[in-house]
Amino acid sequence: MTASNTLRTIGAFFAFFLTMESAYSQKATVWTTTAQPLKEMEQVRRQIKAPVFKQKDYNVTAYGAKGDGTTMNSEAFRKAIEACAANGGGRVIVPAGRFLTGPLYLKSNVNLHLEDNAVIAFSRDSKDYPIVFTRWEGMECMNYSAQIYAYGEKNIAVTGSGILDGNADNDNWWSWCGKPVYGWSKDKPRQQPARDSLHALMHANTDPRKRVFGEGYYLRPNMFQPYNCKNVEISGVQLINSPMWFINPVLCENVIVRGVKVKAHGPNTDGCDPESCKNVLIKDCYFDTGDDCIAIKSGRDEDGRRIGRPAENHIIEGCDMKDGHGGVVIGSEIAGGARNIYAINCKMNSPELDRVLRIKTSSSRGGIIENIFMKDIKVGQYKEAAIHATMFYEKPGNYMPVIRNIWVENLEVTGGGQYGIFVNAYEASPVTNLRIVNSSINGVKVPLKVDHAKGVVFDNLSINGQRMEVPADIK
Repeated sequence: MTASNTLRTIGAFFAFFLTMESAYSQKATVWTTTAQPLKEMEQVRRQIKAPVFKQKDYNVTAYGAKGDGTTMNSEAFRKAIEACAANGGGRVIVPAGRFLTGPLYLKSNVNLHLEDNAVIAFSRDSKDYPIVFTRWEGMECMNYSAQIYAYGEKNIAVTGSGILDGNADNDNWWSWCGKPVYGWSKDKPRQQPARDSLHALMHANTDPRKRVFGEGYYLRPNMFQPYNCKNVEISGVQLINSPMWFINPVLCENVIVRGVKVKAHGPNTDGCDPESCKNVLIKDCYFDTGDDCIAIKSGRDEDGRRIGRPAENHIIEGCDMKDGHGGVVIGSEIAGGARNIYAINCKMNSPELDRVLRIKTSSSRGGIIENIFMKDIKVGQYKEAAIHATMFYEKPGNYMPVIRNIWVENLEVTGGGQYGIFVNAYEASPVTNLRIVNSSINGVKVPLKVDHAKGVVFDNLSINGQRMEVPADIK
């Protein structure tokens, strides 16, 4: 072994040691009754307040917008939003019609309100998308604006009963993922070279504002990304065919996602991905997606650790989930950690839903994932696992993750998939204090596949009609 390799090995060892020492030196919560997380959840709920707006309306048609499906309305929308903001805020009204536009910038105290039969259809021309400061798959950079974007704003909303149409399909945006099933062929551009470059820039800890992408790099924009904002709401609307992730608040505080319907089966079309956000309510929503339905995140690798903002205080309630890689997911861009995540009264059912509760991280991420509470979940079918936790998602590194204090209660599964419970952790960092209470999982091929867990409790858990006891080797 060369001297440089020896130094790298020693450095990796100390990074691992310090990560584990820091994780376990922090006081860990261990719930012992259902009442404890329920009380905490209600304390979080009281902190989340919907934004309030001035009672004054600004109709986009008064600023020249035409809902004919062909007129480009970017300038009319900009004028309406700016007029509303300049006069103390209110509602920017989108009436019935199909309004084609480029990306919209949402300003403080503005509620973009879509009336019945209103459709905002976003441009398919990437040249219409300005370059802004953003996160792309958990990495900071300069890239295409989200279709609705805000930075550092307060009291913003998208409401109503209309439709946000990302206008993506296999001929527009989706093929950039580089997979033939989504329209890519060898004569078409793809995102992989730029994605690799962004990873390298992040690993080198370069200035995020000097990581400039955009036109010619093929990193797809998300649909709705408020960044570093406070008091954010999106409610009532239907969202379809986003180029990539649908709802992606980043570094926001006090976020409400209520009564939205999200549908697309394109690549990486996650439904709702709050990143490094605090105090989030996702309630009474419908997700039918080509990737995770809800994925809670806090940044990838160096960027997540550098920023150091966990995802915390999230309530997921009354949601209905169909297709997707996972129903409630934590990760994989989770280097900043996650804590106090509560999911209650949800329904899931699809042969194309891979997992019910999924926690995915790796030793390239690090971070602490803790205090995950799931109760009253009814599931028809799923494909892979009801509870799935892995520390081996993507490449390994030198930052050991921690997963601890998970409580699942009243989980009812009719037709399970490959596994009931799947845990794959490091021996040096086992999943700790996983408790499953009053739950029934039926129709699975393998009831348990658990590597490296401790403090596991099964309190009236049955799988395939058989009461389960915790195996001696994982207690």
